[in-house]
Amino acid sequence: MRAVVQRVKRASVTVYSDDDGTRDAHVVAEIGPGLAVLVGVTHEDGKAQIDKVARKIAQLKLLRSLDNSDDPASRISAIDAGAPVLLVSQFTLYADVRKGTKPSWSKAAPGHVAEPIFDQLVQAVRGYGLEVQTGSFGAMMDVELVNDGPFTILIEA
Repeated sequence: MRAVVQRVKRASVTVYSDDDGTRDAHVVAEIGPGLAVLVGVTHEDGKAQIDKVARKIAQLKLLRSLDNSDDPASRISAIDAGAPVLLVSQFTLYADVRKGTKPSWSKAAPGHVAEPIFDQLVQAVRGYGLEVQTGSFGAMMDVELVNDGPFTILIEA
């Protein structure tokens, strides 16, 4: 499992009824200050990867302190801040671009495998008492965010 975690001032996901993004846009998720997390699932992922990534999302000290300081010594976790988390499934995180000019996604789990794993990750993060918003699995989405910092880290499990 691969997760790109971004500390954000705000983030949202808009879904369209047409794949080309021309009709019936509606916001399906929206958070204020917190974490926006793009999640890629591979074929070998299971409970150990879900538990590790959920724990890291909840417990890593990535957020500004309650007095808004960004001093690394005073940063707090999503649990400490009671911060919301936006989780968005993104199979393209497993793109392999080592050969040629077209990415291969052979390492990404297919939707029927990835969706239940992603859903279990959502439940695991919620299990830490955090508010979790999600995109729509498999849908064409616009993900908008304002990265606070910028502050972005990669979690591999």
